[in-house]
Amino acid sequence: MRLLFILILLVLFLIYKKLHFAHIIGVIITCFVFYYYVSDEVKKLEMPLPLPETLTWTHEYKFSGNKLRGFMEDSQGRKIYVVYTFTSENEIEQYKHISLAGEQFIVSGELVEPNRPAHQYAFNMKKYLKSKGAIGTLEISKWSYVGTKKSIAQKINQQRFKLKMHIEQAFPESLIGEAQALLIGLQEQVDDEMTRAYQKLGITHLFAISGLHVAIVTLIFFQGLIRLRIRREFATLILLVILPIYGILAGGAPSVWRAVTVVELLLISRLKWRLSVDDALSITFILFVFIEPWSIYQIGFQLSYLATASLIYSGKILQRFSSWLVQSFFITFVCQLLVYPLLLFHFYEISISSFFVNILFVPLFSFVILPINILLLVASFAPRLLSNLLFTLYEPIRELLTNIINFLQSLPYQMWNPGKPSVVLMIVAYLSIFIVFYMLENESKLVKTILLLCIPLVILHFSGKLFSDLKITFINVGQGDCILVELPRRKAVYMIDTGGLLRFDQDAWKVNNRPYEVGRQVVVPYLKGKGITKIDKLIITHADADHVEGAEEVLEEIRIGEIHISPNSYHKDVMKDLLAEAKNQKVPVKEQIASNSWKIDEISFSYLWPVETNYEGNNDSLVLLITSGAFRGLFTGDLEKEGEEVMLRLYPYLKDIQLLKAGHHGSKTSSSEEFVSNLKPNLTIFSAGENNRYGHPHNEVVERFQKLNLNILTTGEVGTIEVSVKDNQMDISYPK
Repeated sequence: MRLLFILILLVLFLIYKKLHFAHIIGVIITCFVFYYYVSDEVKKLEMPLPLPETLTWTHEYKFSGNKLRGFMEDSQGRKIYVVYTFTSENEIEQYKHISLAGEQFIVSGELVEPNRPAHQYAFNMKKYLKSKGAIGTLEISKWSYVGTKKSIAQKINQQRFKLKMHIEQAFPESLIGEAQALLIGLQEQVDDEMTRAYQKLGITHLFAISGLHVAIVTLIFFQGLIRLRIRREFATLILLVILPIYGILAGGAPSVWRAVTVVELLLISRLKWRLSVDDALSITFILFVFIEPWSIYQIGFQLSYLATASLIYSGKILQRFSSWLVQSFFITFVCQLLVYPLLLFHFYEISISSFFVNILFVPLFSFVILPINILLLVASFAPRLLSNLLFTLYEPIRELLTNIINFLQSLPYQMWNPGKPSVVLMIVAYLSIFIVFYMLENESKLVKTILLLCIPLVILHFSGKLFSDLKITFINVGQGDCILVELPRRKAVYMIDTGGLLRFDQDAWKVNNRPYEVGRQVVVPYLKGKGITKIDKLIITHADADHVEGAEEVLEEIRIGEIHISPNSYHKDVMKDLLAEAKNQKVPVKEQIASNSWKIDEISFSYLWPVETNYEGNNDSLVLLITSGAFRGLFTGDLEKEGEEVMLRLYPYLKDIQLLKAGHHGSKTSSSEEFVSNLKPNLTIFSAGENNRYGHPHNEVVERFQKLNLNILTTGEVGTIEVSVKDNQMDISYPK
């Protein structure tokens, strides 16, 4: 029904534009053909996968410790995301040294449901699979090689793999990541810290193969053919053959295929008829969506077409400026302007410095760094003496550039983080953008234009802060604790623990070179999704990895006012990284003890525990009581039975608590019967991982609460839980 409504609106628009009747009929027929084509593709995805089955590897795969993850295709061309666990180091090495693209295996295993995202702002595996047109996730238990599916794409991917291996062997270690990213579209070797630096400066796109990248490679190749005295027409025909090969060789990202197909169409049009750039872009969009309909869900696809469209349709604006510097600024400006709502929707923040940094770095990477890497690749096949000389000359220059980038990204306040906008705010933002484009094109007054642009920016910035209730969120960090406390209108923000992983020793070959980080991959996205840029107090209840390990990662991304810790807990090894980062950023670390308290408006915060300075472990957790009117919330860290008994004697008024964060994730050493029956909390939250190895919360603990008809929730079962407190009432929400 919705599609029919959209089609009617489209037809009315075409009638308004006075298109010929035959064209309108053609559009309607095309829409219906496309609808039935996509419906058929959806039905294919819903068909079951018989196991065992012969599957073929695509070029999209990666090694993660002792696991191999990536996409395979069945006999019908359907994609499946697969996970295979290697049994030995020799087996890994065997597969690491061959190209898997096109390799066929008979596989057995189990189709599993993707893990539920930790919260609404976390990575969503289901959405990722949808964007790839994959039917699901297959955990392979057994496989056997049956042969290779030969094709042109498979042979090109083999050459891509050989180039990857060649770069790793021939290039200095510091240049491998850059060369692989710029030349063949592989970013596996790019350092995580450098990636974050590029994100802060808004120049991540320079480390990916983009449209400008393809255009430059095309120009270099075309001019090279001309210099070899090859006729232009014949050079054009060669390019028509070479460009699709380069598209596969470069990894086949949406931006690459968009650029390749646009250039191909323009080259063909030069041979017979003239085709405008916007028509070429539209044709490639239709082809792309028709061949791979799921691509519209890919962020790279969305950003690529939006950015290109912004440049094409702002030509009149750009022509008004003669200065290359002003023109460069406006090229960046119009690109960023059209994509900023989309960037906020997907990443929750944008780089302010990108408006200025790109003026320097786009030409630097496009016309200097890229050609140099092409030259270095060519030279690496020549005698070693020549390549070593070039590497010796280039490496210190590149190191200097890296140092400059690191300095620039370290400057404060260059990221704008208003949080994830609602659909309504997205519509408001895009309405203002289109009007601003119209005003710029018609040379309207600059003050009016800026004002119109700033109105949605102000709304976006403050929209996440316009609430009058006390919000307490139990973030699902797996087996660990992380609680966010937001005061009304976000006057202050506190975080109690940051989650973390209990890491166990294992063989080196099983360790992932990019380990999972709870702080960076779960906690920070939640904070940024909410538009939180500062935590006034970070409270670390005690020195256990599942409470503190993520703190360093949070500290690196979010400004922290001060850190509260349990007395003498800083001696523990697990605290070293946090304390080192706090010292580096000059964040004060304060030991807290019972009776320490503070108050903001009508909300009081009091530490009830510990009562002594000797740190021994769980029973020395910081225990915080939050009071707002008749509401009382108690947060006990990993406090155990012995500590609970002493607390009941010290604080006999601890009765009828509205909200309790159960001690030690619901372990049977905590939440004693006496403690529970005295507090009688309206709601108790167990912060524990789904199907965790410890069995938290333990059945006998759960039964204690159930006997008293007390409400309980577990983060591992229901996900992230938000409790809103207003007028002494609690409103509880979590994913259904």
